[in-house]
Amino acid sequence: MVMFQHSLVRIAHRGGSCLAPENTLAAFRNALTMPVDMIELDVQMSRDGQMVVFHDATVDRLTDGEGNLLDLDFSYLRSLNTAAHFPGVWPQEEQMPTLREVLALARNRMKVCIEIKFSERDGNFGRYPRLAEMVAREVQAARMVDSVLIISFDWVALSKLRRLEPGLLTGALVSNQVWSMAEDPGLAKLCKQITLAGCNWVHLDRRLYTPEVLSIMHQNGFKLGLWTVDDLEDLRQLATDGVDSLTTDRPDLFAQL
Repeated sequence: MVMFQHSLVRIAHRGGSCLAPENTLAAFRNALTMPVDMIELDVQMSRDGQMVVFHDATVDRLTDGEGNLLDLDFSYLRSLNTAAHFPGVWPQEEQMPTLREVLALARNRMKVCIEIKFSERDGNFGRYPRLAEMVAREVQAARMVDSVLIISFDWVALSKLRRLEPGLLTGALVSNQVWSMAEDPGLAKLCKQITLAGCNWVHLDRRLYTPEVLSIMHQNGFKLGLWTVDDLEDLRQLATDGVDSLTTDRPDLFAQL
C-alpha cells in the first residue's frame, strides 16, 4: 500500500465512465460505493433553458437520438437513452439527469465537481445565457456551496461565479491549447490570468504534467488536479509526487492506492 504525505482528492470522471454510462445517475450511484471523494459532471443547457448533465455538444455519440443540445428541448432530451452506446451490455435505459437531481443524490454523501461547458456548433464555441448564474443558484438552493468545486475552460464564467458566491471553490481547466498561449517558460502569464479569475485550483491535462509544473502551481498558491488518469501505476506515481487531485474513468482503482 502506498502512503501519501498529503490529502489526495479522488475524483470519479463523469461518475466513472469506464464502469457505467457517463454522466448518469447510475454512474454517480456506482461512484458512491467506491473510495472516491468527489464525482465530476458536465453541465449544459437545453434549447428551452433547462440545465442538463451531459458532456458532448451533440447527443449522437451517447444516446439513441441525434442533434445539437442548442436545438433540442428538455422533453426530447429526457426521452433519450443515454446508455444506448455504452460499451458492452447495460441492463436498463438511463435518462439524462438534471444538475438538481445529481446534487440531491450527492448531498451529505459526496462532494461534486461541476464543469461548466461552452456551447458548440460546427467548431464554433459560445456561452449558454446565464448558465453561471443558474449553476450558482442551484448550488445555493441545495445548500452545497461548501461541497462543490466548479471548473471550466470559461475563466470569465468562473470569475463571475466567485462574484455571485464568494464561498465557491473554482478551478481553471487547462488543455494543450490553453497551455500553448503561455509563451514564457515560467508560466507566469498563465498563473497571473488564473489568479485574476479568482481560481483556487488548476485542473490540467495530465499529458502536460511535470513535477516542475506542480512546484510552480504550488508556489503560486494553486492546488493542482490532473485529468484523466486511468492507469494504476500512473495514479500511484502522481499521487506520490504530491498532486492534489486525480480524475479517472476507473474510480475502482483508487481502492488499490
